[in-house]
Amino acid sequence: MNRHATLSLLALMLITSPLGGCSNMKSSLGLEKESPDEFAVITRAPLEMPTGLALPPPNLGTPRPQEQATIEQAKETLFGANNVTSNTSSSAEAGLLEKAGTQNIEKDIRNTINTETEELQNRNKPVMKKLLNVARGDEAPSATVVDAKKELERIQNNKKEGKDISEGKTPTIEE
Repeated sequence: MNRHATLSLLALMLITSPLGGCSNMKSSLGLEKESPDEFAVITRAPLEMPTGLALPPPNLGTPRPQEQATIEQAKETLFGANNVTSNTSSSAEAGLLEKAGTQNIEKDIRNTINTETEELQNRNKPVMKKLLNVARGDEAPSATVVDAKKELERIQNNKKEGKDISEGKTPTIEE
């Protein structure tokens, strides 16, 4: 039995040793370092616990009340919290910006980058994943938005019936 186990282990090592050099094998086993996507990194204000469960309904496109505008964050980062900057630029600044070609910038550069990245990822996708449409476990699922009014009703009904507030399906808003 001991000799059989030794031979099995040796055969396993001989079979798997050539796979160590494969770059795809390293990424499949999670041994390859992956840097974060600089376009997907978003800083958010910390979450706060609401005083009550009667949450206001979310409005698409409205800014979060606990966050300041991005331009204000940038000014605060560059010039400090107490410095006030003027909206007018000097002639030197205007000349520099003109020479840099900032008047010709694309307004939808974020969409262009996202589209190009998606095309590149689809092009580099292995054939089996393209054919079988198999998703990796590390791909993030799509986000869901909770319907605040229906969630409040569900929680209140659970309290009336003496059930745990987490019992039942959380209502979501389909986009």
